[in-house]
Amino acid sequence: MSAEATSINLLSPVILLTAAVISVPLIKRLGLSSVLGYLIAGLIIGPFGLAFFYDSASILHVAELGIVMYLFVIGLEMRPSYLWSLRKEIFGLGTLQISACSLGLMAVGLAYGYSWQVSFVCAAGFVLTSTAIVMQLLGDRGDIAQPRGQKIVSILLFEDLLIVPLLAIVAFIAPNHVVESTSARLQSIGIGLISIAGLIAAGYWLLNPLFRLLAAAKAREVMTAAALLVVLGAALLMQVSGLSMAMGAFLAGVLLSESTFRHEIEADIEPFRGILLGLFFLGVGMSLDLNVIKNNWMLILSAVILLMFVKASIIYLTARLAESSHSEALDRALLMAQGGGSLLLYSLLPP
Repeated sequence: MSAEATSINLLSPVILLTAAVISVPLIKRLGLSSVLGYLIAGLIIGPFGLAFFYDSASILHVAELGIVMYLFVIGLEMRPSYLWSLRKEIFGLGTLQISACSLGLMAVGLAYGYSWQVSFVCAAGFVLTSTAIVMQLLGDRGDIAQPRGQKIVSILLFEDLLIVPLLAIVAFIAPNHVVESTSARLQSIGIGLISIAGLIAAGYWLLNPLFRLLAAAKAREVMTAAALLVVLGAALLMQVSGLSMAMGAFLAGVLLSESTFRHEIEADIEPFRGILLGLFFLGVGMSLDLNVIKNNWMLILSAVILLMFVKASIIYLTARLAESSHSEALDRALLMAQGGGSLLLYSLLPP
């Protein structure tokens, strides 16, 4: 009985790992990104393939930690002094690109005959690029540390900061919006700002002494546990404050970027980051609803093509206005043309 129960419990992870081990190398041999391999594997083993899994949402919830850890590793590579040097890209270029793209994408929704409220929601959903996909592609190419990669990372970070304000605006224009909720929303923003300040203070005064103390104990597994605690603790703090978990992990990484233990911490986190990020893309592939695509394929195809074309064109133009070269602007436009989630596609479907 116990042996049988154990085999059943191990079946799910074995299937997930088998799908990843088979699909990703095959896709990489074709010269394509490993992201596509994970997505195809998820689609094959998901509800619309071999049906090994039916609840992709539970896998996605766990696998989102892969994105959190990825942003922590990226934060370790970004010293505060270097981030300050990118302030023009983060707020200047980020504001220009997102504002222009929002207006262009909203015009697409209006052209499809939707109200300005629905068009704004669609634009807000599609203007936010998928951090997981872009970061994975940049990492595969080794461009994260390059100047053009840093500009893309800066824009992604600015988009992450915009999640809460955009959600507040969407709630404000919703038909069931009530004025009484404004004070509660302002209180949530205040809580978020206090949480960010508290995280920065804790990182500045506590993290480095903590890791020095643990290093003196000469217990490597405790250092690994501490690194995971910092990542998950920062993500949890941001989550309960109504902010992005990825932003909390990134801030924790930045605060440790000047630490003498930076490379050791990065080595401890890397295996967890890689496995969970792959699991995230597997979950995304499992969650693809082929029936929705089949029943509305003309609307989805035309909307996706038009939205991606408009977004890519505007990103290219804003990059050129910011004095980027043709190749750099084109590369940024192609990387960031996709949207940050599937909610947009469903919002375009008829009720």
